Amino acid sequence: MCWNRQKESVKPTHPLVSIVDDDESVSQSLPDLLRELGFSAQAFSSAEEFLASDRVSWTACLLLDVALPGMSGPDLLRELRVRGLQIPIIFITAQTGETLRQRLLEQGAVACLFKPFSESALLKALKSALQTS
Repeated sequence: MCWNRQKESVKPTHPLVSIVDDDESVSQSLPDLLRELGFSAQAFSSAEEFLASDRVSWTACLLLDVALPGMSGPDLLRELRVRGLQIPIIFITAQTGETLRQRLLEQGAVACLFKPFSESALLKALKSALQTS
């Protein structure tokens, strides 16, 4: 990862994409792909772990699983909004259905990708998310 030291904080030099997904294969492979695409990336296994981190304020976009142990993805989206944080969110989920996608978009998500998704679909969603931030 590329990091710059500024005061007491550490800020990524490329847009930071945080990933919150309890699926170990996703949390291990997705950061590598994102780095290849020119982003900084950090994976978290739960919403609570993400909220407790110092990365929340640096996150340019959040890739967020819908179904998580503890706080769900939609619950995390609501918590971020309550805190006044407008981080663009792309939901990633193994659940399928246009009803689910529509509900997530209505709640404020920029996109909803169904697993498995292509690199091009991810890149398109990221570009859209970063234009809205």
